[in-house]
Amino acid sequence: MAISGRPPAGRVALVAGATRGAGRVVAIELGAAGATVYVTGRSWRGGRSEMNRPETIEETAELVAAAGGEAIPVRVDHLEPDQVRALVDRIEREQGRLDVLVNDIWGGELLWEWHSKLWEHSLENGLRILRPAIDTHIITNHVALPLLLRRPGGLVVEVTDGTAEFNRENYRHSFFYDLAKVSVNRMAFALSKEVAEHGATAVGLTPGRLRSEIMLEHVGVTEDNRRDALEREPHFAISETPRFVGRAVAALAADPDVHRWNGRSLSSGGLAQVYGFTDLDGSRPDAWRYIVEVEQAGKPADVTGYR
Repeated sequence: MAISGRPPAGRVALVAGATRGAGRVVAIELGAAGATVYVTGRSWRGGRSEMNRPETIEETAELVAAAGGEAIPVRVDHLEPDQVRALVDRIEREQGRLDVLVNDIWGGELLWEWHSKLWEHSLENGLRILRPAIDTHIITNHVALPLLLRRPGGLVVEVTDGTAEFNRENYRHSFFYDLAKVSVNRMAFALSKEVAEHGATAVGLTPGRLRSEIMLEHVGVTEDNRRDALEREPHFAISETPRFVGRAVAALAADPDVHRWNGRSLSSGGLAQVYGFTDLDGSRPDAWRYIVEVEQAGKPADVTGYR
């Protein structure tokens, strides 16, 4: 069977977890490239999730429209199979197809206890982290893949934190966070073995040090004055906007030979070297190489040669 990708124009995409962060900008980039994008999340103009964030799925849809695309916001809790089934039934009814599935659900920021050992970490919070971080991806794939696999050329992108190589060699802050992020890369690998015979591609994808809304607030800056954080956190210089990983997904979706990546663990910085896209400032930050070669090596912050 000849396997290839199809350009985003005219295609139908589902970005699960598109309320904010990487998911929001992935939706914007896919919409700008011509895809019809369904954007899901739990925060909408009628109410917020327990994250209590101001961003909403309707706002994401408006940003897609402002970029020249079309987006349909749907309030969905991806831990609830019936809600996901209703979503996929709607996509099938309205579009008759699904070409790109991006699983970007996380939602563990308020539950993660930084640097706590397993026996010190709240068990309730730890187990809860695994549900939105892993179970949502499994449920969404289980329900949506039959529609996506009807046509060859489908693409599944599992968004996580850290490449498989980096996560294999490095402990990721706490037991539960480590398990959550490693699992998503492995999920992409397992999916790649199951969808390949149907002409589809599954990959894991990580941004670098992401300047998401929550990260900017954590560091105490905005996008406009982000350099003010460098005195306190000099390695923040390697950080990237969510637009960078959004462009990575759009590049994958547009690649007629996307199946060459099937089962691979990819990064925004690595794909930028292949496809030639840049971050908003025109640079190509290679965060994971920088983290190993500069930050972990104890060298002074210097992004020369890394962006």
